[in-house]
Amino acid sequence: MSRIGRAPIKLASGVTVNVSPANEITVKGPKGELKQTIDRDIKVEVKEGELHIARPTDQIRHRALHGLYRALLANMVTGVTDGFKKQLELVGVGYKAANQGQLLDLSLGYSHNIVFEVPKELKVATLTEKGKNPQIMLEGIDKQLLGQVAAKIRSLRKPEPYKGKGVRYSDEVVRKKAGKSAGK
Repeated sequence: MSRIGRAPIKLASGVTVNVSPANEITVKGPKGELKQTIDRDIKVEVKEGELHIARPTDQIRHRALHGLYRALLANMVTGVTDGFKKQLELVGVGYKAANQGQLLDLSLGYSHNIVFEVPKELKVATLTEKGKNPQIMLEGIDKQLLGQVAAKIRSLRKPEPYKGKGVRYSDEVVRKKAGKSAGK
């Protein structure tokens, strides 16, 4: 049995889970509602405030899906109760970030500013303090969407290994390389 798939998911108070006949799982909570369609072979049951995921056989495909869907459903439950946050940092001289609603205006050292539209499911905020790097805070209930948007923003100017300039996650450690002068 999959160690991850075997573990039940505890449902907090105020969280309801509905399983449709077409195996579409709907999780509702205080922060919102998320839906996920799962494979028809995987069985999901709600027992005594816990969510149990079961697989029919020990085929490689079923074993892989068992742990996958358990992790996806656990992230949905966490999302509708607590939500998820990602924080990005802009490191570099003259790098700026500003937002107006869902539009993020980034100045990353290119000839033009980049205007990035953040999906309406996420909340975006920017913070610029004197003496500190500008920061972008993303918040939402969908972990996958949040990670994808954060990765897209980071890809606009990835941290380079010589000076560390670029967009990075606030907890990311950029490994630096020695420059040309290091060999002398």
